[in-house]
This record gives sequence, structure tokens and C-alpha cells, in this order.
Amino acid sequence: MTPEEYEEAASCWIRKDATSKAMPADDARALVDAFLASHNTCALATGAGDFVRCTPLEYAWHDGAVWILSEGGLKFRALASNHKVCLAVYEPYSSMGQTHGLQVMGTAEVIDESDPAYTSELATKGVTPERLAALGMRIHLLRITPQSCDLLDSDLRKKGFEARQHLDL
Repeated sequence: MTPEEYEEAASCWIRKDATSKAMPADDARALVDAFLASHNTCALATGAGDFVRCTPLEYAWHDGAVWILSEGGLKFRALASNHKVCLAVYEPYSSMGQTHGLQVMGTAEVIDESDPAYTSELATKGVTPERLAALGMRIHLLRITPQSCDLLDSDLRKKGFEARQHLDL
């Protein structure tokens, strides 16, 4: 492809969003909240320079953020210099007309072990200080604050909206 063809492909949704019927922001936000709350597994993409990583992880959604506990891994190589992340949550694919998923673009923050949010999140997962000590390794807590998201819900067409809804948060 030529550079122009790449740019045309890259701007496809920007052009389509300009003329598509968007849901009221509050309604779209409620759908995003419900979708994230009803799932617990995501693919987290991180990158810095020539290094990229996409990691499947368990998460929790509350307090307007995605919370991820992690033993570590190469995702932290990218997070050391680039806190911008993207995560995807989706339903298994069944057909083109029945697609449900969410892409979240945001900022990741490593929560320090001394922060009350760290202890609170471990407790919600049933990880006691004794269990943490028995693991023999450090557990890191990531808080991902969404900045924007793209919701894909084929059922929205039945309500007169475009199946893809972009939401700035």
C-alpha cells in the first residue's frame, strides 16, 4: 500500500463517525460501564519504541478505572517509558451481524504497595497479606484510566444508532 492508502484506511472510522448517528453520551457511557462490569478478561496492549506487547489479563472494573493485578512481565518494559495503553474486551465472534466488543484507550499507572487502593484491590480478590507473602513474589497493581473508547454493539442498529460508538471520557 502507498502512504496515502494507509492514511485512507487509518481514517476510515474518523470519516464514518462524522456522519453516523451517535448515541447520547450518557447512554453510551452506561453501555460501556455495563460491558466492562460484565466481563473480566482483556487483552492489554503496551508499547514503547520498537517494542510492543499484547497480554491477556484478568481485570476488575470499578471507580471509573480498570484494575489489573500482575506478577510482572514484559508489559512493564513498555510501561517504564510509555503509560499510554489500549485494552480490548470482547464477546466470542459468532457472525458479522452479532459483534460485541470494546476498545479502551487510556493511561496506566502502577499503584504503589503503600497506597490504600493496593490493599483494597488485593482484598477484593481475596489476597490476604499472608497469602501475598506465601506467593514469594511481588504483585503489581495497574490502574488504567480510560480516556476514550470505541464500543462495538451490533444490536445498536435496532435502536437506530451506528453499531460503533466512539466515546471521549
